[in-house]
Amino acid sequence: MKKSTIVVLIIIAIIVLIVIGLVSSYNGVVGLSEEVDNKFATIDTMLQRRADLIPNLVNTVKGYTNQEQSIIDSVTEARAKLAGASSVEDKANADQELTTALNNLLVVVENYPDLKSSQNFINLSDELAGTENRIATARKDYNDAVRSYNTKIKKFPTNIISGMFGFEDKEYFQATEGSEEVPTVDFNTVQ
Repeated sequence: MKKSTIVVLIIIAIIVLIVIGLVSSYNGVVGLSEEVDNKFATIDTMLQRRADLIPNLVNTVKGYTNQEQSIIDSVTEARAKLAGASSVEDKANADQELTTALNNLLVVVENYPDLKSSQNFINLSDELAGTENRIATARKDYNDAVRSYNTKIKKFPTNIISGMFGFEDKEYFQATEGSEEVPTVDFNTVQ
């Protein structure tokens, strides 16, 4: 074989290896991006499930309480905000507001022993608690997928591919500032 033929074959082999590497990197980033989208859809599904449970819970509480209308209204408003949220940050903020409103509602329920012992309320509370656990798991899974994706698009040589094809960082699903504080409910105020 001629020396020039060997050089051409080596160049072709190097080009083929580079192309295979680029395609592999691109496909890896696409796969991780789809995983992030899938995990976000799971959060959406769980948030919708919780939002669907809330009207039943609110109606059950309304049947036992009349003077707690402001807390019931805050739950309804927070639910509406969550339904209208579109971005990850908006959903996280609306989710936190709804969680706070639900916590306030459950604190009020403590003052109504008949309500607490209502089978309907107990069933709804159990479903809501299970949904909250699923939401927490879905958030963790989503954030893990975002971390993997963001790490992948920043590492060399994949960062070249991600830059060429417009792959950008995905947003984490984070709790809003101050969400670690327990809300205060004052039953001594006149409504």
